[in-house]
Amino acid sequence: MTKDKDTKTVVPALRFPEFRDGEGWHNVRLIDVTDKRIKWHFTGGPFGSNLKASDYTNSGIRVIQLQNIGDGYFVEDYKIYTSIEKSDELLGCNIYPGNIIMSKMGDPVGRACLIPDNEDRYLMCSDGIKLVIDEDKNDKYFIIKAINAEEFRRKIERSATGSTRKRISLDTLRDLTLLISNNKVEQKKIAECLGSLDDLISAVADKIETLKEYKKGLMQQLFPAEGKTIPAIRFPEFQNAGEWKDTTLGEEVYYENGKAHENDINETGKYIVVNSKFISTDGEVVKYTDNPSCLANKGDILMVLSDVPNGRAIAKCFIVDCNNKYTVNQRVCKLTPKKAVALLLYYSINRNPFLLAFDDGIKQTNLKKDDVLNCLFRLPQEPQEQQRIADCLLSVDELISTEIAKLDQLKAHKKGLMQQLFPKLQ
Repeated sequence: MTKDKDTKTVVPALRFPEFRDGEGWHNVRLIDVTDKRIKWHFTGGPFGSNLKASDYTNSGIRVIQLQNIGDGYFVEDYKIYTSIEKSDELLGCNIYPGNIIMSKMGDPVGRACLIPDNEDRYLMCSDGIKLVIDEDKNDKYFIIKAINAEEFRRKIERSATGSTRKRISLDTLRDLTLLISNNKVEQKKIAECLGSLDDLISAVADKIETLKEYKKGLMQQLFPAEGKTIPAIRFPEFQNAGEWKDTTLGEEVYYENGKAHENDINETGKYIVVNSKFISTDGEVVKYTDNPSCLANKGDILMVLSDVPNGRAIAKCFIVDCNNKYTVNQRVCKLTPKKAVALLLYYSINRNPFLLAFDDGIKQTNLKKDDVLNCLFRLPQEPQEQQRIADCLLSVDELISTEIAKLDQLKAHKKGLMQQLFPKLQ
């Protein structure tokens, strides 16, 4: 609906009953939701030359980096500090609990989160933008949701510059318009609704991390420690099964390099092309083909052979769950088990420390055939014990997969709800 020629008002598709007869939402400039009574209410981080690596310390004032700015949440990892003196020198770039920080660059550009109250104050990095919200007029939790909503995100992406890494300037961002309700009570109701969903999402995400840590600890108990030939925990029926055997991948598998599929990619293809991106993203990034140059069979283990320094994909594995579905791309190898239980081999060699040691942290890592086949590890002698351990770990993986699916459903529900709660200008 239109109020006049120049000022448009719209209403969301889904509105709480008590606000359905209220006025429509309005477009306001981002800078106009900030508190102009405060000197540095809308400001960017310091110039790079004003905060260098040599200014970092082991303690003092924490520096908020791009990695700390999540899409609606603060990421506690990546802690660096600078001195109190340096922070005082850059006082306009200090940011405080309850302020909003946005990213000038990254993926996605313009994402925003609230500063936590873990410290009395922080210092922004050069690519941060601080917003101090006028809380007499607006609910800061709602403003974060509005900034991260699709409508405003598209505006940021259209206004950002750069072909490889998108970046948006402070001057451009300040004049972008945000579609909001002028009713702070309505803002608060929407923020609380989405906040309760965020709490559910966070709880499931925490459960996933707990299960992953549990699995990690379980593997440390079920597999012999360094220098040992018997694990700390063994299933009762195998207590007298003897020591685990030292072996190499060359003794346990047949090796084949993947083949190039780049010229045969087809969005509607029958076969999934297993490349390093497919494995590193746990199957989230998928390409297809109708020309399988290196078909994988059920039980084959596919391993990433190349990655950047300190990358998280090198030696990561994927175990094939069925026939006639996957074809192996170049820089990924196919390992076909000879006699050992395939699933236990997968757990034994996935990101195995022997293979990770080839990453020197300086140049790209390229594992050769002999590097892979010389990989040393231990296996139980009895196939039945191999299967028992594999089944135990698989049951934990299935629990993790169930929670990941639940997390994906909650995120999809939140996305759909935000599309309904936040209107769009046609």
